[in-house]
Amino acid sequence: MPRLTPTPLRKRRWTPTLRTFCATFLIASQALLPVPALAQMQQILPGLGDGGEMTASAERHLGDQIARELFRDTDYIDDPVIAAYVQDIWQRLLAAARTRGELTPELDERFAWTILLGRDRNINAFALPGGYLGLNLGLVAAVGSRDELATVLGHELSHVTQRHISRIMTKQGKQMPLMIAGLILGMIAASKSRSGDAGQAVIMGSQAMFAQNQLNFSRDMEREADRIGFGVMTQAGFAPQGAATMFEKLQYASRLNDNGSYPYLRSHPLTTERISDMQGRFQFRMDTTPPLPLVMDHAMIASRARVLTRPGVDVLRLWVDAAATGEFAKSSPAQQAGTLYAAALSAKEMRDYKAARALAERLVARTAEDPVAAKQARWLSAEIELAAGAPAKAATLLDAKSKERPEMMLAAEAASATRQPAPMIPVLRDWVAANPRDATAWHALANLYGAQNDTLRAVRADAEANVAILDYPAARDRFKAAQELMRQSGKAIDHYEASIIDTRARAVEALVKEQAAEPPLK
Repeated sequence: MPRLTPTPLRKRRWTPTLRTFCATFLIASQALLPVPALAQMQQILPGLGDGGEMTASAERHLGDQIARELFRDTDYIDDPVIAAYVQDIWQRLLAAARTRGELTPELDERFAWTILLGRDRNINAFALPGGYLGLNLGLVAAVGSRDELATVLGHELSHVTQRHISRIMTKQGKQMPLMIAGLILGMIAASKSRSGDAGQAVIMGSQAMFAQNQLNFSRDMEREADRIGFGVMTQAGFAPQGAATMFEKLQYASRLNDNGSYPYLRSHPLTTERISDMQGRFQFRMDTTPPLPLVMDHAMIASRARVLTRPGVDVLRLWVDAAATGEFAKSSPAQQAGTLYAAALSAKEMRDYKAARALAERLVARTAEDPVAAKQARWLSAEIELAAGAPAKAATLLDAKSKERPEMMLAAEAASATRQPAPMIPVLRDWVAANPRDATAWHALANLYGAQNDTLRAVRADAEANVAILDYPAARDRFKAAQELMRQSGKAIDHYEASIIDTRARAVEALVKEQAAEPPLK
């Protein structure tokens, strides 16, 4: 796992009954091909109608319940490099939605607006209740430009701003929210299980009528998300050709009847009406619209996404070898940058640091005339040095005063490893003050305090990291550990820090009690 990502939390075991019920729903929903769980979430969630009884607060609360479980999934990844790239697009889309009036002040304040990255290689993205979005690295790896990615994210954003999720829940009654939440979590387990539970579901077809109604409802919703999403992404300054090329890819895959690589097509089925509507709205023919050129930094991000899906050693070796083939010399500069990035990162993943360094040097030379790509290459070089056990050399490649999250995280790791945390502590402290839900940054700050032998603050930062991923019991335990440290310490304690710990401990204890009173996700 890359050094930039936190150690994954232990995966829970899910009951066979839940897996069977989820498989029943998938088959009833015309899921005729084996589809990973994350790829199916969107299929059961959206609908069209009015907001009805479900308030924004209630939807956010349900989203928190689902997100709490997804944070614990071993496929969840917070890679600062890819996350920063996606966040740049996401924030532009949110700003455009506000300008257009699609994102109301109430939703803006109450919803999470958080993107959860998953290692899944399948090409998919999905909206969840309360402003959470899921994005597979497989989709990041497949799109040819940030404009294509903006098309998908704008579409998913529109599902949320138009309250599609709460509308279908209200339509189906009060028990629907918990049932849907349980289905989502069960699907995660079902996709990772090799049991025969799915076969048992064939005889349980009572959900067929419900599923067909959902599918019909979804088609209306998809047309609305197409229209609003396109307006949002173009308002944000992204090229409409991005929508054209993304739609062309989906249409081509649809003509091939979807070979399983595009679960996005099942959750967002293409119909003749949608295709005609999109072509008329965009006022172009997709077969004659020139594609956007591949740029270096996107090619490098796509390569990173491919490697981080953990494709296996054999594939990593192929990517390393690709940088020495005749095809490499014939490719464009952007393609060469992407190939070299994948090769260097693959070599680093296989712990062949000599090869990784050599490939990174070639990448630095290739990207020298592109400032954005050159920065990505420099970060990768620092990441390789950290993995190779040379944090001092990594530190020379990084700007400790940088306000960019990927560089900040790398610089913090180098400072912790060299036992020189002092310059980075105020930087990370300011960052988490402005971004309190950044669990990775809290972990980095905890490591910096640990390197400074400031155990009390390290424990508190670790507690806040657990709060950020909504694991309140774990956070409570860490705050209690901090309080115990204060009682046992023979030294004079920082009363300001002690007051913060006591206040936060009480607040988290209340959250634990509130969580315990929640009905379980079925």
